[in-house]
Formats: sequence, structure tokens, C-alpha cells
Amino acid sequence: MAMTIDVERVEGNPSVAVVSLDGELDASNYERAIEAVRTAYAGGARGLVFDLSNLGFMASSGLFALHSALRIMRGDTPPDPEGGWGALHEMAADHDATAANVRLASPQEPISRVLERTGMSRLFGIDESRDEAIAALQGA
Repeated sequence: MAMTIDVERVEGNPSVAVVSLDGELDASNYERAIEAVRTAYAGGARGLVFDLSNLGFMASSGLFALHSALRIMRGDTPPDPEGGWGALHEMAADHDATAANVRLASPQEPISRVLERTGMSRLFGIDESRDEAIAALQGA
């Protein structure tokens, strides 16, 4: 199944980009998700919400995309996807650092399980709705 990506900008302090993923996040499209985050950051967004309410499947490359988003939003360079195991080790090393400015909204049960089992749920605040995630980032 294909994936569509919609990006919405929510003004406030900080400016938040809401990246909505619809479909399946896998090796065929994870780079598009990373590029959407890169573009949002370059455009001034300093908060990021991944709206996962319509994401039905996420492969390991999707986890890589989430980790890359965390790094981009911290102003860091994301790991090289061609780095293979090295990129995975970088993800493991970051498990101690939470993403204060990146939140995940409305993950479906299969996605929640993947996040829990891989430990990625410790990196991100997880909210029941995109509005709650935006409010958490903007201190509302």
C-alpha cells in the first residue's frame, strides 16, 4: 500500500509542523517522511507532531524515519540510512534522550506495539490526538 504525507503548519510558540502519515511506512517511502521533516525544520518549525491515526503499518525503516526526525528537530544530522547496523546502533544510543519537541499522535494498536517492543516509545511523548500533541508542545 502507498503512503500519503500531508504537512500542516500550526503557528504559535513554537511553530509546529503536523506531519500526517496515511498508509504504510516502509522502505519504499520512509525517505519522503524524513524529507518532509527536514523541509518543515528548514521552514522554521521547532515542534513536530507525527499524526499516526491513519498509519496501519510501520517497518523498521519507519522507526529509522522517526529517529531521523528526532535528530533533525534537535538540529542534528540524522544517521546515514546506508550505514546499516551503524544507523541502528545510533538509534539504540539515543534511547536515553527524549524528544521534547517531537510527539506522536493517535498511533493505532499495531504501531503502538512496534513502538513499545522496540523501546522507541520512550523517546517520544505519545498523545491520543493531534490537538493534544500540539497543546503539549505549545504549552497550552
